[in-house]
Amino acid sequence: MFFRGQILGKYKILSTIGSGGFGTVYLAEDTWIDKKVALKVPHKQSVDFGELLREPRLLASLNHPNIVTILTAEKQEHVFFIVMEFVPGETLETVISREGALGVARALDYGCQISNAVDHAHRQGVLHRDLRPSNMIVAESGMLKVADFGTSRFLEIAAHGTTVIGSPPYMAPEQFHGKAVFASDIYSLGVTMYQMLTGVLPYDAPSPDDMDRLMSGDLVTDPRLKNPRIPKAINDIVMKAMAPEIHARYQRAGDLLHDVIAARTSGPRRTPTTDARADRVDRAAEDIHVRLKAREAPQPRFCWHCRKPLHARSDRCPFCGEAQ
Repeated sequence: MFFRGQILGKYKILSTIGSGGFGTVYLAEDTWIDKKVALKVPHKQSVDFGELLREPRLLASLNHPNIVTILTAEKQEHVFFIVMEFVPGETLETVISREGALGVARALDYGCQISNAVDHAHRQGVLHRDLRPSNMIVAESGMLKVADFGTSRFLEIAAHGTTVIGSPPYMAPEQFHGKAVFASDIYSLGVTMYQMLTGVLPYDAPSPDDMDRLMSGDLVTDPRLKNPRIPKAINDIVMKAMAPEIHARYQRAGDLLHDVIAARTSGPRRTPTTDARADRVDRAAEDIHVRLKAREAPQPRFCWHCRKPLHARSDRCPFCGEAQ
């Protein structure tokens, strides 16, 4: 625990931003260049140094406008910490708590930005495992950035992320069994979109007695039943993202983004006031997505279950037989 005014190397602690299960984040000033930064100090300082470097190494592989940027990692006075960009704003959780259901255009704007961040991370082989509104920062400019990759991992390390990690209301059914896959992040994204569009979670944190209902999808009701203003096409996208069966979900965040943009383009005519803003949101989201696609080489497909390579048009894994 650090106090205001404390000096850590070249950094001066200004205030505490927040604390979670893996560490505390402080607002600090880089006194060499007079710039505000965020310092994340892991709670566990006694673990292997290589383990402490796991998160910054993961983040160093990600370079995207919708992901909080890591600047460096340091150790000063026997304290290890990660230096990240400071994003003035508030968490998406705070926004939803204060405002309830967001306007459909605004919710989809944020949803597109989250999808872009998740799609980029997945293309680098990085699985977040704890996507939720409290880990997303809405900057004063309206830009949304995904943060807190402390629970993330490279999926290539093993066939699955085998540790049960996440926040229960946002966890996909398979995560409760320690089987996190890329589509698990899509499920969490679907829950987040549901919450933005309705102002409430689709269900409370599941109890052990709720597991069967969670696996069957009986815990979830259509978001349109809670907010009739949600277009049916958007309702269907959210429900597909939250499908209990992995193979029934979107397999890529980019596919979800594509469907959201298509649904908005073909949706009912909007009023002149909202039309201009909605069109800007659509164009911005599509432009980011197109630029990302242009920069990246075609990615090989892998089975969600056994992670073995698939043919480009295969809908079933030839190795384990699972539907894709």
